[in-house]
Amino acid sequence: MSAEPETSKPSVAREYVDSLLVTVVLALYLTTFIVQAFKIPSSSMEDTLLVGDHLLVNKFVFGDAAGRGWSLLPYRGVRRGDIIVFKYPYEPHQHFVKRVVGLPGDRLKIVDREVYVNGEPLSEPYKIHRRPPLLGRFQDNFPVQGDYFAYATEPGWAEEVARLTQGDELVIPPHKYFAMGDNRDNSQDSRYWGFVDRQNIIGRPLLIYWSFDASRRRAARSGNPAAWDFFASFFSRARWDRLLQPVR
Repeated sequence: MSAEPETSKPSVAREYVDSLLVTVVLALYLTTFIVQAFKIPSSSMEDTLLVGDHLLVNKFVFGDAAGRGWSLLPYRGVRRGDIIVFKYPYEPHQHFVKRVVGLPGDRLKIVDREVYVNGEPLSEPYKIHRRPPLLGRFQDNFPVQGDYFAYATEPGWAEEVARLTQGDELVIPPHKYFAMGDNRDNSQDSRYWGFVDRQNIIGRPLLIYWSFDASRRRAARSGNPAAWDFFASFFSRARWDRLLQPVR
C-alpha cells in the first residue's frame, strides 16, 4: 500500500493575507486605470455640481490619448460639452473640474456673456450667471485687450492670448482645450490661466455617489457633545436626492 504525501493546508491567516493582497492590487488597478473618487471643493460648477458632491470619475473613457485607434476598446475623444477632471497646468497641479467649451482648432470668443465657437453661438443650458462676479469685471467679453491682462493669474497667459488672437477670436492650438465652469461669473478657468493640455485630462465624472452640505451647521445645544450634534444633523445635511445621479 503506497503512502500519499501529506499536503499542508494554508492557514487561515495566510488566506486572509492572500485575500487582502488581491483586494489591494485590484483597488490600485481600478483607481489607476478605471475609476477614481473625487470631491467637489468649490462652487465654480454650480448648479451642475455642488460643493460637497462626491464623484466617481471614469478614467478609462479617454484612455487612447495617443490616438492609436484601438477601436475594439470603448475609448472616445474629448467632446465639446464634456465635464472633465484634469490636473491644473501649474504648481501644485491640483485636480480641477470644468466643462470643455473649446476644442483644438476652434475659434472662440465671448460677447456679452455669450460664447461663440467658430462664429456660431454655443447652446449652453447648463450655465448660470450670478452677480456680483467674484473674479473681476472682464468676463462679459473675451478675448479683450487692456485691463484684461491684469486678471491673468499665471505668467505668460496674457501674452499667449495676444499671440493666439485673430481678429476678435482666440484660436485654440492642437492638443489644447478651453474649459470653463458652469457658474460663469464665479469660476477661475481657462479665461484666467490658460488651456487644458490633453495629457493632463484624467477622466470624465460618471455619477454622484454621495453629497453632503457641509455649509449647513446645526447649532450645538448646551450640554450635548459635538459628536452627538454632528450625528443628529447628519441626515438633514445629506443631499439624498443627489445620490447616484449621473453627471451631465
